Amino acid sequence: MTCSSPNPFPNFQVPAEAEYLYCIRCGKCLYTCPTYRESWRETDSPRGRVFLARKLLEGEVELTPNLTEQMYRCLACEACNEACTVGIRPADIALQLRWLAQQAEPAKWKEILFHKVLSNPGLMEAGTIPLRLYQLLGFRTVANALGITSLLPKQLRDMERQLPRVPAKTARSQIADVTEAAGPKGQTARVGYFLGCAQNLLLSEGSKATVRVLARNGNQVVTPKSAQCCGMPAIGYGDIDAVRAFAKFNIELFEKLDVEVILTDCATCGSTLKEYGHYLKDDPVWAERAAEFSARVQDISEYLASIELEKPQGKVEGRVTYHDPCHLVRAQGISDQPRKLLRMIDGLEFVEMEKADWCCGSAGTQIITHYETSMGVLDKKMANAATAEPDYIASGCPGCQMQLTVGCKRTGLKAQVVHPVQLLDWAYRDE
Repeated sequence: MTCSSPNPFPNFQVPAEAEYLYCIRCGKCLYTCPTYRESWRETDSPRGRVFLARKLLEGEVELTPNLTEQMYRCLACEACNEACTVGIRPADIALQLRWLAQQAEPAKWKEILFHKVLSNPGLMEAGTIPLRLYQLLGFRTVANALGITSLLPKQLRDMERQLPRVPAKTARSQIADVTEAAGPKGQTARVGYFLGCAQNLLLSEGSKATVRVLARNGNQVVTPKSAQCCGMPAIGYGDIDAVRAFAKFNIELFEKLDVEVILTDCATCGSTLKEYGHYLKDDPVWAERAAEFSARVQDISEYLASIELEKPQGKVEGRVTYHDPCHLVRAQGISDQPRKLLRMIDGLEFVEMEKADWCCGSAGTQIITHYETSMGVLDKKMANAATAEPDYIASGCPGCQMQLTVGCKRTGLKAQVVHPVQLLDWAYRDE
């Protein structure tokens, strides 16, 4: 990326002039932006962030901690990218300025987290041992039964609520390296399954459901256990060097597997894996390999909707509504496919949620870093969810699932938050 105007950061990668210069300040992005809807401040708007980026890159303001913080307040939901009439992508610019800040002043904690911890699945699993003990030894049950968690500060209470029921074993320890095709079709395809970090550590039931549904429909499923983080946390915190390192490792890993497609049941992972070609496009060794890898990546709902899927003979009773993860509906353009899966399950009444594609406020770690904004955005989402009166809220992103779980507990909505493929799996198993 190069800048044609005088560049105050000649040694760093920065957004190109065309990426920010042509904003006409029309305001169409404003009301699509969840952070602007919370504060009504111009600096919390996509237009405001583009303006700050331009002033910075033209040398009129300095890269201060306050300016960097404005970029970190963005949820990267991409609603503004979709709304812009002249093709400006404000969410991308906010992420690129985080990368600029990291280049200007590298943070040691990012080096440790992204280059040491998230590149080591075993180390990540060890890091969740306290959570497993908290769950498995009954401390969590007792704390909630006695109301101890209600005494915590609001933010800590909601962070505790966000945790799903932590499984005794990770998905990596329960899913076979190769799961053979089952069901009446026999084997029709050999597919790779990218097991994401959150699914492995916290939402293993969803991962196991994905593998079972794929096998039931004639797929031999290959699950490489050494896969590293997709890279989205590093993108969110501006460490693109880490993203490229993750990409190279995962590309090389899946190249050895002889699979037709690479599947993920995490919207965030899918959107990142599909962008490996972008992040490595200037690398002469990796550009072609990355483009080929990204071309083979599909979301699980995208893939299941494209094959001759066996209709379950079992039932799941109840009402279900669906929340569109931002990294699925906008980053990948996938909306109809998960709804198609839900509508094919007998006994399940699908009810569309109002403003289903509004961000839920998760963005990975916003409940930690920008709690009030995150919860304000979530409360609006839950008000819309409640209009469907659901028994289940389905969503294809672990971050969204955890955020929506907090929302149900905050509002008292008696709905179970699940991945769409889990409901499909339950219907197959009900046979």
